[in-house]
Amino acid sequence: MRQTSTQPIIGHPWTGKHVILLHCTQNNQFIQWYKSYHAPIEPPRPHCAETLAQLLSIGYTLQAVTSIYPNQIQYFLLLE
Repeated sequence: MRQTSTQPIIGHPWTGKHVILLHCTQNNQFIQWYKSYHAPIEPPRPHCAETLAQLLSIGYTLQAVTSIYPNQIQYFLLLE
């Protein structure tokens, strides 16, 4: 039986707008992300700077950066 992936990855076409909320520590450590269901992604890296670089290189744009909860930063990225 052949399995198909429901998680879009780089190399697959996508349409529409996609959103990612990336949560990191102030010390550049990845915590977690929240994303639109079909958002194309690559696996996150332990360091937020590398995760951000990956997302920017595939076409996401940084829309906002917000300080949340003590010692956490939220990055709002959009892919159109």
